[in-house]
Amino acid sequence: MIQLKESAQLVQNKLIELGYPNIVIELPDSTRTAQEAADAIGCEVAHIAKSIIFRLKNSDKPLLVVASGANRINEKQIGSQLGEKLGKADADFVREHTGFVIGGVPPLGHIESILTFIDEDLFQYDEIWAAAGHPRAVFQLTPEQLMQMTKGKVICVK
Repeated sequence: MIQLKESAQLVQNKLIELGYPNIVIELPDSTRTAQEAADAIGCEVAHIAKSIIFRLKNSDKPLLVVASGANRINEKQIGSQLGEKLGKADADFVREHTGFVIGGVPPLGHIESILTFIDEDLFQYDEIWAAAGHPRAVFQLTPEQLMQMTKGKVICVK
C-alpha cells in the first residue's frame, strides 16, 4: 500500500473514524486548483468540490464554502445571508483554522468546527471529488456524503 502524505493521511483517518468507505488518493499532478484537479482526475471541472475558506470580517471566524469548480462564489450574496462581510483568508488564517494549506483544504477534518455552506449545483452529480489535505490528494464522494460529513447548509453560492 502506498504511503499517503501526513496531511492526506489525516483526512483518510477522519473518513475512517466517521465510518465512510471513501479512499484518499494522491495524484502525480497538482490538484491545487479546480481545473488542475479536473485535468488530473479526468473529470469535468464542475465535478470538483472546491473548498474555499473566507474570513468573516466582523467575527473574525472562518467560513467554508464548498462550491462546484465551475462556479464563482458570490461573496456579497452569502455575506447578506449571514449578515457579515466576507473577507479573503490568507494562508496563515487558513492553516490556523483548518490545519491544512490552501490548495489542499478538505471539506472535513479541520482542527476546529467551521460553519459550512455547500453549493446546491453539486447535487446534480452522482459523484464529486474533493481535496484531501494536500495539493495532490483527493477523494471521491457523493453530494449527500458531503452534506453529512460537513453538516453543511446547501445554498446557491453564485
